[in-house]
Amino acid sequence: MEEIGRQFIERTKIQYAQPTGQMQGEPQPPVERSYDSQAELIELPQPQEIDLNLADISLQEAIELRRSRRSYSEQSLSKEELSYLLWNTQGVSKTTRNVTLRTVPSAGARHALETYLLINNVEGLAAGLYRFLAIEHKLLLVKTGEELAEKFSTACLNQDFIKQSAVTFIWTAVVERMSWRYGQRGYRYLHLDAGHVAQNLYLSAEVIDCGVCAIGAFDDDQLNQLLEVDGEKQFAIYLATLGKK
Repeated sequence: MEEIGRQFIERTKIQYAQPTGQMQGEPQPPVERSYDSQAELIELPQPQEIDLNLADISLQEAIELRRSRRSYSEQSLSKEELSYLLWNTQGVSKTTRNVTLRTVPSAGARHALETYLLINNVEGLAAGLYRFLAIEHKLLLVKTGEELAEKFSTACLNQDFIKQSAVTFIWTAVVERMSWRYGQRGYRYLHLDAGHVAQNLYLSAEVIDCGVCAIGAFDDDQLNQLLEVDGEKQFAIYLATLGKK
């Protein structure tokens, strides 16, 4: 056991000893992926303006109620509820010196995740794939089509409840945003960050009578292709379906 511990410490030293982009004075990667400045963005209710009829439950009760739920009613999600969930999972509370502080923790405040939404049943939004712009707190339409739910379900090894959800949250990792500071070890932190975000979604869903099921089983190549990301510099890391109980 002592030898295993020694080897672990030596490997860790090597990982941290490798020069990172930050150490070498490279410019810090952008805190948000660029998009077409001419694109029409979809407004969301601002967090401070949202007035939801939230369930009167404590954090302790939300933790105890939390379960992975794969069955949802046909009731649609409102834009206000979607905005509330996006704020609680990736909301930007402050931006300073190209660093964002958000509603979830992240290693070194790197916040290397981007949020995509497969919309099936949200009031006022066409079925399709959207990207959440966290700094602007707005949506960017990627592509529409009711057939997308079938394609995403197939990419997730035929987990059919994706097609029944009101919305499926899909998080991608932008590697350089984390590796710039932490090098190879940053890959570990990407997965830790994804866990923080998903747990916030689970707990937030409880107070608007929604269920969530996190998904880690998927065909990486198929999913990345649907998201139109390269699978190396940016790749799908986690998903979670959500709908009314």
